Amino acid sequence: MTKDAETTRPPTASRRPPAAVGNVKGILKAELKRREMTYADLVERLAAVGIFESEANLRNKISRGAFTAAFFVQCLIAIGCEHVRIAPPETKVP
Repeated sequence: MTKDAETTRPPTASRRPPAAVGNVKGILKAELKRREMTYADLVERLAAVGIFESEANLRNKISRGAFTAAFFVQCLIAIGCEHVRIAPPETKVP
């Protein structure tokens, strides 16, 4: 690699998850809280629909926000959520 190619390389991605990850896991946590459900309750409900997760794994997965959109929807369906309000991100005025 030439010296010019090294200087034009794009910066590496930040290790912080995008803001959307916090919003998605926040939605899931809020829906659990709204229904007064624990992670253990969610584990039981997911198992009833054929999705087997340990409570510890589920807690870590949600805490990291490391789950797919499909898993997010499966969780919402398992807890009986029919509607989710998604607000657009706030914009900062300079």
